Amino acid sequence: MNALVKEFDTTRCPLKVFGVPCNQFGLQEPGEGVEILNALQYVRPGKGFKPNFDILVKRDVNGKNEDALFTWLKSLCPNPTTLIGDPTKLFYSPIRTTDIKWNFEKFLIDHKGHPRKRYTPGFKPQDMKNDIQNLVRECLQDKGPSKDVFQDVF
Repeated sequence: MNALVKEFDTTRCPLKVFGVPCNQFGLQEPGEGVEILNALQYVRPGKGFKPNFDILVKRDVNGKNEDALFTWLKSLCPNPTTLIGDPTKLFYSPIRTTDIKWNFEKFLIDHKGHPRKRYTPGFKPQDMKNDIQNLVRECLQDKGPSKDVFQDVF
């Protein structure tokens, strides 16, 4: 994601990326706050990695305590896979067919704040490039975002 943020660093229609930590998949994110950033920098992926995008507060993306942001995103973007996964590694209930399957699932949202596409966890960020370019073109044709469309969402 860092490379995409750099590549699409424009003034009129920049790419904004938000990482959302979640501990519902294999209990892989037990940390809070700065612990999460330290884990990224020193453990996984490590080697001094620092995200050049915002990391939001850890939240539930599925189940009875699902954050409203993810209820909204999932309602507007169809699930890209029919697989549910291994329920012994999922730490939430109930399990639904619309659920986010694992860490690193991605949503693409346009400059007007409309969710446009959902990607599986294994889908590589670089493979999103054409979809992002298309949204940047749309944004430029509309003369850029009229306001910060994400200010009310996060």
